[in-house]
Amino acid sequence: MQIEQIAQIDWSTIRTGAADAQHDTLVEVTGWMMPLDPAEKAADYALLTAEAPCCGGCVPRDPLACIEVYLAAPLARQERAVCLRGRLLRLRDDPAGWRYQLVEASALAPAPQAGAAPISRRVFLASGAALGLAACAPGRFAGYTEARESSAASAPQAADATRWTPPANALTIDMHSHGGRVTVSRDPVVGADRPFQPLAAPMRAGGMNVICLAIVTDTTVTRVSADRTRFEAWRAPEEGELYALGVAEFARAHRLIEREQMHVVIDAASLAARGRAGPCAIIAAEGADFLEGRLERVDEAYAMHQLRHLQLTHYRVNELGDIQTETPVHGGLTDFGAEAVRRCNARGIVVDVAHGTYALVKRAAATSTRPLVISHSALATRPGTRSRLITPDHARVIAGTGGVIGVWPSSGTFRDLRTMAEGIKRMADVVGVEHVGLGTDMLGFISPPVFRSYEQLPSLADALLAAGFTQDEMNGILGGNYRRVFEASVG
Repeated sequence: MQIEQIAQIDWSTIRTGAADAQHDTLVEVTGWMMPLDPAEKAADYALLTAEAPCCGGCVPRDPLACIEVYLAAPLARQERAVCLRGRLLRLRDDPAGWRYQLVEASALAPAPQAGAAPISRRVFLASGAALGLAACAPGRFAGYTEARESSAASAPQAADATRWTPPANALTIDMHSHGGRVTVSRDPVVGADRPFQPLAAPMRAGGMNVICLAIVTDTTVTRVSADRTRFEAWRAPEEGELYALGVAEFARAHRLIEREQMHVVIDAASLAARGRAGPCAIIAAEGADFLEGRLERVDEAYAMHQLRHLQLTHYRVNELGDIQTETPVHGGLTDFGAEAVRRCNARGIVVDVAHGTYALVKRAAATSTRPLVISHSALATRPGTRSRLITPDHARVIAGTGGVIGVWPSSGTFRDLRTMAEGIKRMADVVGVEHVGLGTDMLGFISPPVFRSYEQLPSLADALLAAGFTQDEMNGILGGNYRRVFEASVG
């Protein structure tokens, strides 16, 4: 088994941008931590800075002088420089202005020095310090340029600075999320022991009430393509392999929910009762591969794992039907796929046809007695080969069932939140605003999307208002439309 190499990087590679070459690799870097919450003795989110800050509010003006860090486990406040190991991500158009992010990070050997007081992410986002708009020592970092100031100033507004706040009489719902790193890693060394990331805190910070927390049941037999543009199946699964993976992923989802002190939504009553009380999750599965052709496993997942949202296909052509990213094999939805749709209708599970071909979607619509959803996609007049985008006719089939299409924040589709809002408007123009929702595919992209944290939800809401949506229309897009489908499907 090949062990992934760990690169040692220093701040010169961060400042020059040479660290771009280490995107999505394991690295080690030493710096000063500025934790999230001053009241906590340990934190799982922090900034790592090149130099010791002179005070708790002194956020470096230069985005190349700090790294945003998500720790694998809470780390006690450090009063000295610390060496962190984690996966380095190159960010693009980050709302806070950062260029690099270290995820699944853990501390190695600290070095002696005096530390700095912690700072709240919401505080520095709202203050504008993260965007280079304020600092106690102007000009301290020579790498900060006028061009970067202009770029940062045009970034989406911070959560505390927006004019939108979650309405008291509405729920915000993400139709498709892998938040918290719920998915079992494709890396066999990490596997089901992949460290979680914070989930409830950013949901609260941005005003996201409920997410459809999607496990993925084909990770052991799919991989990133050689050109790093898509996921693809690379081998056939062994008998029972994907069922076992599904069981492990469902268990992982519930561990994450327990860790984050969230609530599981199982029906319309619990959605109404718990939705506004705190971060909630609807248990979802991206791909019904764990069924392995056995219909009774729909009932098992419903009863044992609280499954309430099932996406039929993902990145392998399975027993239920064809997918957009591979050559069709079945001519659409299979007979077994149709039986699975009917069983979901009977049990009370939302049927999601994301990733399915147009032919699959048409037969699913003809089969289902409940609304369908495409949880995450966007419009394209002529989608390319293997594209995950959908045509207007494809979208209209979903709307014809009374369903909802969740528009996703892919950076391959949208440049920023403003253009994403425009894409949502184009979808609404095609199918009607009551058939449009939000599907962030949180932590599910190969390349960083334009919506990377639930803390950005107020900025997206403002972009929707700027695009011409009314408050009521926006409430539907950000959750009300999916709630209607959930209540009609689950009861």
